[in-house]
Amino acid sequence: MEKPQNALRLLDNALNSGITADYVLMDSWFTNEPMITSLLKKGLHTIGMVKQMNQRYDFNGHSMSLPDLKATLKEKNHREIIGSCCVKIKNGIPVKIVFIQNRNNKREWLAILTTDLELDDAEIVRIYGMRWGIEVFFKSAKSLFKLGSEFQGKSFDMLIAHTTVVFTRYMLLEWERRQNQDYRSYGELFFMLCDEIQDIDFETALKQLMLFFTKLLNNFSNDFSKAVACQVKQWIAAQPSYIRALMTDLGCEV
Repeated sequence: MEKPQNALRLLDNALNSGITADYVLMDSWFTNEPMITSLLKKGLHTIGMVKQMNQRYDFNGHSMSLPDLKATLKEKNHREIIGSCCVKIKNGIPVKIVFIQNRNNKREWLAILTTDLELDDAEIVRIYGMRWGIEVFFKSAKSLFKLGSEFQGKSFDMLIAHTTVVFTRYMLLEWERRQNQDYRSYGELFFMLCDEIQDIDFETALKQLMLFFTKLLNNFSNDFSKAVACQVKQWIAAQPSYIRALMTDLGCEV
């Protein structure tokens, strides 16, 4: 299955789970007519980057490329947002395209497309900018937290478990950063916490984890807590004697 079809399937799963959204943000790989049409049918607007390709847009009855459309705008000096125009794509869907300066190269420009014609240019750029945080997350998840490279398995349950562990690592770093209003990068925080963890031996780490787990059970109903505690005791009973000995101080012994 191709990426666009996979993306739509994942989106359907999210919507069916009760997640709501107004916009779907995407890079130029996904910003195409079939995807835009599919999203509109789901009641979702698109905000995505578009490439300077051979794609043509209907502007006041004229078929024009992105450079042609940009040429119709009156550029404002020292402004990151060059301007915008409303056009139609091939299937007649009206869209708005905002042209902005490329921060990395002032001679170049970028184009952002949206199907929500009521948004002003600055708001379109602001909303699309949220993707940057997502990109930073995925880079950190892959390079630091070993997303997709830490386990070998084809089981769906294994995949979900691995992804959950990776996301939990990220949330711990983000919590640390927000609590301390820390401006260090995730990489710096990651290696700092790794150094701290290396100072904790296995026995201490396991006991702290089990202590946290037993306290957490107090927040749930009595029947649920008993059921989980029973499963935990069964797990402890199957462990080597030196691990069972660690649990005696926590009330988890069997």
